[in-house]
Amino acid sequence: MLGPGSVVGFIGAGVMGGPMAGHLLDAGFQLRVHNRTRSKAEALLARGAVWCDTPGETADGADAVVTIVGYPADVEDIYLSPGGLVERASPGAFLIDMTTSTPSLAVRIAAAAVARQLHALDAPVSGGDVGAREARLTIMVGGRAEDFDAVGPLLRSLGTNVVLQGAAGAGQHTKMANQVAIADTIVGVCEALAYAEAAGLDPERVLASIGAGSAGSWQLANYAPRMLAGDFAPGFYVKHFIKDMRIARDEASAMGVELPGLMLALDLFEELARQGRDDCGIHALYLLYKERRLP
Repeated sequence: MLGPGSVVGFIGAGVMGGPMAGHLLDAGFQLRVHNRTRSKAEALLARGAVWCDTPGETADGADAVVTIVGYPADVEDIYLSPGGLVERASPGAFLIDMTTSTPSLAVRIAAAAVARQLHALDAPVSGGDVGAREARLTIMVGGRAEDFDAVGPLLRSLGTNVVLQGAAGAGQHTKMANQVAIADTIVGVCEALAYAEAAGLDPERVLASIGAGSAGSWQLANYAPRMLAGDFAPGFYVKHFIKDMRIARDEASAMGVELPGLMLALDLFEELARQGRDDCGIHALYLLYKERRLP
């Protein structure tokens, strides 16, 4: 059972990972950290985390390693390359990937881990930068039940809604369902605001009404005020959301499921990226609607 005093390697100190790693320090875990850009980890190092020069080095002497990076290719390299986590981790260690990645890769990592007497879980998160800062993430987990129970204290240091969804890959499939729902909802939020403004309404007053009714959602409550304020700083990057939607598209296609709402959202976000806005937060989609409005 992982708990205070356990040694945890942590890879990825970005918008999401930085606050998450900080919560593990708050909970009493000993942290070994690596990030592509060391400067983003300096706040953690100042609080006692130990710097590691390579991802594999974080596994040395660690009871568990947590990763939250950008793309499936990054995950594959960190876990499965020579000198990576599967090769470097000590037997009995837990490998917890919290990146949004592909279900098939999660299955491959789990199989490679078992072959080396390791325990792997895919545990992607939802809740954005706000959830990460406030330790209120939703964590969707794939893996063995006994492994899930063993890492429970660690995961509950990061989130308030932690659910085992099934075997390896099930966490990633659940995250894809989550991203499909977000894709459709964020389009709806943008269109609601565009309609309200075109009708000459005060959008702040409109939000006060519709946010408390059946149209209410996390996206409406958290992103709509940022849209109206012109604040498009990333809590979740456009480029990463496009990656997620493409994974969901491909997985749905492989299962024979049609998702027209997802395809519309993907088209819109790809247009946003072509405009050079792929490093904005996903609520920057609102800018497309502002720019498309006829004079």
